[in-house]
Parts: sequence; C-alpha cells; structure tokens
Amino acid sequence: MDGAGRSAAGGATRARLLAAASALFAERGYDRATVRDIAARAGVNQALLFRHFGSKQALFGEVVAQSGQEQLRGTPPERLVEVALRSLLPPPADGPSPTAAGGSPGMSRSLKAMLRSVGGGDEVSAAVTALGDEYARVLATLSTAEDGELRADLALSWLLGIGLMRVVVGKRPLAEADPDEVCRLVVGALDRLLEGPPDPLEALPEPTD
Repeated sequence: MDGAGRSAAGGATRARLLAAASALFAERGYDRATVRDIAARAGVNQALLFRHFGSKQALFGEVVAQSGQEQLRGTPPERLVEVALRSLLPPPADGPSPTAAGGSPGMSRSLKAMLRSVGGGDEVSAAVTALGDEYARVLATLSTAEDGELRADLALSWLLGIGLMRVVVGKRPLAEADPDEVCRLVVGALDRLLEGPPDPLEALPEPTD
C-alpha cells in the first residue's frame, strides 16, 4: 500500500474510532466506556486507538470537542438555546427524532457524553470545561447586561441540569415530557435571562393629553 493508501486507511480507522467512542460515551459515560469496548465496536485492535489518540482521555476530549463544535458552528447564536436544549431532550424510545429546531442524535452526543460523565474525575474535567466555556461564550454574546457572562453560565447550567434530570436520572414527569412542551416552557425564560434588564424608558407610561 502506498503512502496515500495508508493515509486513507488511517483516516477511516480514526473516523470509526471516533464514531464508536462517541456512541459509547453517550450511552455509558466516560468511566464505563472501556478502551476494549470502543475498539471492538470500531472493529479494530486496541493498539490502534492508542496510536491515533494516545489515551482514552484524549479520545474523550476529541469526541466532545468535535460534535460540540459542529453544533456551535452550525447554529446561529440566537437559536443556540433551543437547539442545545432539544439536543438534550431525546424523545421516548418509540418517538421520532427531534428535528424541528435542527437537533439530531449526532449533534446531541457531545452533550450526552458530558452528562453521563459528570463526576468522572480530573481526567475528563478539562474536556468538559473547555466545551462548556465555548457554549457560555456564545450565549454571553446574546446579553446586553453587565453581568452577561454570569447570565450565560446560569443559562448553560440550567440547560445541563435539565438534560441531567431527563437523560441520566430519568426524573418523571420531565423524562417523559414532550420536547416541544419543555422548549415552550424553558426557552422564553432563558431568553429573558440572557437579554438583561429592560430599558427603563420602555416601562414609562405613554403621555396623555
């Protein structure tokens, strides 16, 4: 096999490992997704995982960053709250995939992996923190308030808390709620949080003759 062929084969192997790791991290979280299982699902030897990524920690970081960046790049800032929320609201097992606001199973995997890896220890904190910082940075651009960065962190915390209770804890009735209904109740409130205080002049009554 020539150099181009080896490069193509290596790229295909790397892509299979990323896809397998993305699925397993989202299903099980960082700790329970083993290197052996990731390699088996990708149909390759474990040694290739370490050759391409160096460690399970580095692989997790790339999985989280890759799909998270895809969502950030593909979503206008003003729609990020709804798109991110929908990606954390998988429908019931017998329901359709969420597509109304641009959500998709692939786009939700980074956030699901974050949720299922909460408490995974120092080895996953850097990847989770970096992606969270990116989401918060974009959300902060939607606020005109002086404390816009704090408001963005609060919005992100609320989004992840909703996902945690639905995806990981399975808290009812949230776990069985219709995604459209959850979005109706939450998106407007988060938008108001991010927008900042209203213009005080807008609250003044209209002058009367």
